[in-house]
Amino acid sequence: MSPMNTVDVDSLAFRKALLESECRRIYGVTTFLLVFTAAIVVRGILYSSHMSMWGTVILLLLVAYEAWTLGVVRRALRGGRDLPAAMWMFNIVLEIAAPAVGVAYFSNPLLGEYRAIETPWVLAFFPLIMLSVLRLNPLVSRIAGAAAAVGYLVAAYIDGWRPSLESLSHHTVAQTAVAFYAAILLASGLIAGMIGSEITKHVKAALHEAEMTRQLKEVEHDLEIARSIQQSLLPTIRPTIRGMEISGWNLPADATGGDYFDWKRMRDGRLVVTLADVTGHGIGPALLASVCRAYARSSFDTHDNLVKALEHVNQFFGEDLIGGGRFATFVAAVCSADESRVELLSAGHGPLFVYSSVRDSFEELAAQAIPLGLLPELNSSEPVTLHMEVGDMVVLATDGFFEWENAESEQFGVARLTQAVRNARHLPSEQIIAELYSAVKAFADGTKQVDDLTAVVIKRVDAETGKPLVV
Repeated sequence: MSPMNTVDVDSLAFRKALLESECRRIYGVTTFLLVFTAAIVVRGILYSSHMSMWGTVILLLLVAYEAWTLGVVRRALRGGRDLPAAMWMFNIVLEIAAPAVGVAYFSNPLLGEYRAIETPWVLAFFPLIMLSVLRLNPLVSRIAGAAAAVGYLVAAYIDGWRPSLESLSHHTVAQTAVAFYAAILLASGLIAGMIGSEITKHVKAALHEAEMTRQLKEVEHDLEIARSIQQSLLPTIRPTIRGMEISGWNLPADATGGDYFDWKRMRDGRLVVTLADVTGHGIGPALLASVCRAYARSSFDTHDNLVKALEHVNQFFGEDLIGGGRFATFVAAVCSADESRVELLSAGHGPLFVYSSVRDSFEELAAQAIPLGLLPELNSSEPVTLHMEVGDMVVLATDGFFEWENAESEQFGVARLTQAVRNARHLPSEQIIAELYSAVKAFADGTKQVDDLTAVVIKRVDAETGKPLVV
């Protein structure tokens, strides 16, 4: 930013606004100079008033300079450059010097001691001072006012005005008016500076708001990309395993979330279904959830043993979380089609819900290990082995479901969750999750979702018909 611009704004947008405002100021100065020149000429022709040819030439030369300056500013605007400080100062001096020279040398000599106060040249100071406001720099306007006052006093002195502190009561009108005019010019510069300061504040506020809006749109765009990438990592096709129907679903609270579900075929042909919940929600937990998914896939590629695989995930995931204060609850369910068996191992994720179609009831299972990333060693107990009958279900859900509160700050709770699943037990697994979400939405009754929602349903169906036992 130019040193002549004392406004504390480190913004390309403000520098652009400054140059655009300078263009408008030059248009205003040029228009005024042309109108002023035309008025002097017409007045001289129609009323035979005093008219100096050199004064007209100087005004037209100043118009030509302003046109050249406009070209310089436009090039700086297109190139994203600033104007030199010397050019700002030179323009101030030159523009204010023009009416001062007019007062000194081109006013009517017949006016005698009244030359400095009755010449129309003195009026040219005021529009130039007011137009300095468009430089969006209060200091420039104050300098313009001070320069105009000094320039006018010098011009008046050349015209014959002599200041004196003796016999003040006997001073002529011309003697007192010059000092009065100079004071008015100085005050005009101060007032223009005040106006410029207020305008600059509004310009800065508007540009700041526009910049924040632009940045917000960029963040929203980036989050949308992150969301699409994260969603693309979730399975879109239900796994095929004889005698079992498996579905998963995820809805983050923000654009991205810290939950995920996944399934993968192991080397021995079994299917492992995983679900994880990283603390928090948003872009940070989303990145960690993606890392956790990658480690889980790698571990189940190399380990058939569920405990060994989870220990491997905990080791590498924990190394990524050093000093981060985060962890992840994780559950893996290994499904064996031939024996209709499911092995469950939970690292801090619970409760796990197991529905028995024979008893028409739910059993809640606790975790077998601490969450991932808390300690270097997982210290897990053995997995829980389930032998599933037709109609039995394993429901894995994150706490976003049963902790969602309604307007009375009452949580949806585990009992409502299991009842919603039980009411939909005759439906396919995918629809069971849909009914669960509908139930929690109806309970919340418009309250905002504050945590990510993820659910997986593993349902035992008839191996021949692919349908559950109707109860």
